Amino acid sequence: MLDRAAYALILGWYLGDGHIAHQHDGVYSLAIYSDHRYPRLTIEIADTLARIKSGGRVHTRQQPGCTEIKLTWKHWPCLFPQHGPGMKHTRPIVLESWQREIVEEYPGRFLRGLFHSDGCRIINWTVRTVNGTPKRYEYPRYFFTNASADIRALCTWALDLLGIAWRQPNPRQISVARREAVAALDAHVGPKS
Repeated sequence: MLDRAAYALILGWYLGDGHIAHQHDGVYSLAIYSDHRYPRLTIEIADTLARIKSGGRVHTRQQPGCTEIKLTWKHWPCLFPQHGPGMKHTRPIVLESWQREIVEEYPGRFLRGLFHSDGCRIINWTVRTVNGTPKRYEYPRYFFTNASADIRALCTWALDLLGIAWRQPNPRQISVARREAVAALDAHVGPKS
C-alpha cells in the first residue's frame, strides 16, 4: 500500500530536484538532490523514500554543494510517469488522475516538496515615509521559481487548494507575500534546516 502523504512530498521534491535514471535489468534509480546547508531535509528525503519503498536501502553520496539521495526500484517509472528524456521544462509535465487525487488529499505535503526544492522564504523589506520620517518595514515572503510552466501551474493549483493567495511577479516565479498567506504556507512548508 502506497503511503500517500509520503508520495505527495516526494512528488514535489522529484518535480523540483529529482530525476529517474535507468540502472540495469529494468531497475531504475530515483535521485533527489539536497543542499548541504539543510541536513535535516536530507534526512527527511531519505526517510520519506524509505516509507514509499519499504525495505529499500537509501544511498547518499556527497556532491559539490549537495547530497544525492538515491533509491533503486523497478517501479519508479510507474510512480512517476512524468519521467522522460531531457529536462522537465522541455517536456509536458501532467499529473495522472491518481496523482491528482493524492495531491488533492495532501496539498501541503506536495507544496513542502516543491518549495524545499525550488523555493525560498526570505525577509523582504521596504521603506515608507511616515509623518515625514523614513521607516523600514520587514515582512516574510515565499518565492517558488521553476522554468517549467506546467510545474508552476501545479504549484499554484496546490496553493489554490489550500486557499493561499499568490501572484506571479515574472514568467518563472510565484510569490506568496500576504501575511495570512505566508502564515498558512509556514504551517505546511516550514523552515529549511
